[in-house]
Amino acid sequence: MTTSVSRPSPSATVAFIGGGNMARSLIGGLIARGAAADSVRVADPNEATRRALAADFGVAAFAEAAEAVEGASLWMLAVKPQVMREVCTTLAPRAQAERPTAVSVAAGITSTQLDRWLGGDTAVVRAMPNTPALLGAGVTGLYANHRVDAAGRERAQALLSSAGATVWIDDEAQMDAVTAVSGSGPAYVFLLAEAMEEAGIAEGLAPEAARTLVLQTILGAARMLNESGEAPAELRRRVTSPGGTTQAAVETFESGGLRGLAARAIRNAAARGRELAAAND
Repeated sequence: MTTSVSRPSPSATVAFIGGGNMARSLIGGLIARGAAADSVRVADPNEATRRALAADFGVAAFAEAAEAVEGASLWMLAVKPQVMREVCTTLAPRAQAERPTAVSVAAGITSTQLDRWLGGDTAVVRAMPNTPALLGAGVTGLYANHRVDAAGRERAQALLSSAGATVWIDDEAQMDAVTAVSGSGPAYVFLLAEAMEEAGIAEGLAPEAARTLVLQTILGAARMLNESGEAPAELRRRVTSPGGTTQAAVETFESGGLRGLAARAIRNAAARGRELAAAND
């Protein structure tokens, strides 16, 4: 497993199939980091979406996916999982003729399924970004099947690095764990923030004060985790004075089974990912 951030290649053409929020974030990141607008093509059935992407980034936008992929060596499949099979099957003749590297951000769709739907012998990269990618602050788990060469891996990584850090996963079975930890992970933090805010209000804080205190606490703690280089356990130890207020709270979390609850939640999320893959097979 490796973690890194890459620069995009400004010369190669990328075709986005689907122009929703994630595609928009990646397109914006590519353009901001030096990719030429004429090297990016996007297909989306919604006319308003196409107009907005063309106006905001200067990219070519098409109603049909087959038009967008023409001449593109990297395809970003950014459609909903439930329509991925139909989209790939429609594009299979093109994939067989042009042999692109296909990158998918659809949860629960395996590389084997994508390869089969695209006609076989296709270079496929599975990517699992998370919602902070919309701010350029995300993290993406990546898995490449054996048909992806070094150049394909580099290009896929450069594309997803436009939205934040990347982590390569060697075993595709672990992509369900990536989904459970980081793909779904922002929602866990949002839930904690929600609970802390409600608890602060219950203790008498004004709602505006409670929200500011919670949000800035989470932001500051995240920065300490990211910038200090210390393990979470060590940071927690340093702020937990014996017999103090923090210890009282932490002991409550521990006695309530927080660790076990987190483990079960992530296990259930990973299991759901496997179920989605089976349902789409």
